[in-house]
Amino acid sequence: MKKLALHWKIIIGMVLGIIFGFIMTSVDGGRGFVGDWIAPFGTIFINLLKLIAVPLILASLIKGISDLKDISKIKSMGLRTIGIYIGTTLVAIIIGLTIVNTVKPGKGMPADTLQKIEERYQNDAGVTDKLVKASAQKDAGPLQSLVDIFPSNIFESFANASMLQVIFFALFVGICLLLIGEKKAKPLIDFFDSLNDVVMKMVDLIMLFAPYAVFALLANVIVAFDDPDILIKLLLYSICVLGGLILMICFYLLLVGVYVKKSPMWFLQQISPAQLLAFSTSSSAATLPVTMERVEEHLGVDKEVSGFVLPVGATVNMDGTSLYQGIAAVFIMQVIWPEGLTFTNQLVIVLTALLASIGSAAVPSAGMVMLVIVLESIGFPEELLPIGLALIFAVDRPLDMCRTVVNVTGDATVALIVAKSLGKIHDPKPKEWNDHYDEVK
Repeated sequence: MKKLALHWKIIIGMVLGIIFGFIMTSVDGGRGFVGDWIAPFGTIFINLLKLIAVPLILASLIKGISDLKDISKIKSMGLRTIGIYIGTTLVAIIIGLTIVNTVKPGKGMPADTLQKIEERYQNDAGVTDKLVKASAQKDAGPLQSLVDIFPSNIFESFANASMLQVIFFALFVGICLLLIGEKKAKPLIDFFDSLNDVVMKMVDLIMLFAPYAVFALLANVIVAFDDPDILIKLLLYSICVLGGLILMICFYLLLVGVYVKKSPMWFLQQISPAQLLAFSTSSSAATLPVTMERVEEHLGVDKEVSGFVLPVGATVNMDGTSLYQGIAAVFIMQVIWPEGLTFTNQLVIVLTALLASIGSAAVPSAGMVMLVIVLESIGFPEELLPIGLALIFAVDRPLDMCRTVVNVTGDATVALIVAKSLGKIHDPKPKEWNDHYDEVK
């Protein structure tokens, strides 16, 4: 019997996890059982992926830069990558604003629904936490984001998984390896080349656990839903976000088909395990090792391109999050601050959402923190901010799961485009977890 493909195993795990979660919500003590005995396995899986993210970025990027042989190629690749990321983010924001202004999901929301949402979520710890984090980020200096790129202690950066700092350090080391000459650099290059192979093999082994992990993650998400009635009442807003995210996926597939000259269906099939994990974890950072493995081995992007484009993308490319911020900001204004819906304010939303996406952390619900900054940039009344966040808080996690899929898909698409433009695409060579096992025996 033909071996079942990984993405089908993950889909089966997701479906069973959702069914199990709904069953547990109707069983006395079921929520506690899932939280105590099921959810920890999902947490273990995410921790394992985060464990290997930093060494994978370090090894892959240093080896990739050293293989370029020419410092000028780094500049070329970097400018293309950032330029394309900015372009796709602008497209995402424009799609979001077009949809929300056309559909107007917030127009005519019943007062009793708004009051119920406000009472339920305005003083929620999650809403309060987002406001506190947004306030801290807003109070930072205008160049703080630039300062944060340069680490004072690289081991602290490793421990905190500060991706931009790790990328800077890896680029710095890679460039210095080019400058000291091939003979002196060879021992260190060989070390990082071997480390990269070891970490990629770790990805293969961790992915054996993926179907069971997504079962645990999805079951935990389902039992965490507190008020299905509010989810239904916010359905039109959710449909707007999901519709925009689907259009963004279609835009990526168009780029893959027209520019890269690859089949869109082939692209989706190869990247699907990373997409499914992004949906389950709501974290681009946690999914990064799998994204890199799929892009390198299954899409055929050379290591020096994927090692640079994907870590940068996981940090600065948040197309799904930017689209969501545009829709969420206008939706909130349609409900509780309609006088703020001016053309000028919407232009400010475009610019602020673009800049906010660069500073948005690749972790669950970071987009809501950046949404506060977007709203404040257009003069949204500060006293209404808790109500605004409460309005969308109930559906934020499921939508966060969906927009993370778009973020990861966008990263893979840009990696393919940059690789195509630089002639850095090879025939895919997928590796299995037990490759070389017979040699070891």
